[in-house]
Amino acid sequence: MALQLTSTAFRDGAPIPARYTCDGEDLSPPLAWRDPPAGTRSFALIADDPDAPAGTWVHWVITDIPATATGLPEGIPPDRTLADGSRQGTNSWRRIGYGGPCPPSGTHRYFFRLYALDAALNLAPGAARGDVERAMKGHILAEAVLMGTYQRRR
Repeated sequence: MALQLTSTAFRDGAPIPARYTCDGEDLSPPLAWRDPPAGTRSFALIADDPDAPAGTWVHWVITDIPATATGLPEGIPPDRTLADGSRQGTNSWRRIGYGGPCPPSGTHRYFFRLYALDAALNLAPGAARGDVERAMKGHILAEAVLMGTYQRRR
């Protein structure tokens, strides 16, 4: 089996509930994964919106998720380092942690990409997406994607 990423909050390709957006509580959604490849030493997650008017908008960056983890619970706090050692990066709002969908107009797509890595990245908390992508180069064993959509009610 290949690495799989799911959420109990929304199905792949389905709308993301307002609870996880700027129109609701702006909580990070619960995520679960299974079937990581042999040799996985850590996971990294990047969530982004490629439909943002000014270019791809980064909503969440988290690295050094332990290899033993099988998911992330709802509502991860905006702490630089989590209790399990995971480190949160900087989103496009220049804040640490998750920032939910908040599109200015129309329906946008939000991609949650989970990477199984053969090493821990050991980046400092607050790392930007580009730093994470450079550090992952040559270490990605598998990738799983979950995509949700959101359109604001006006």
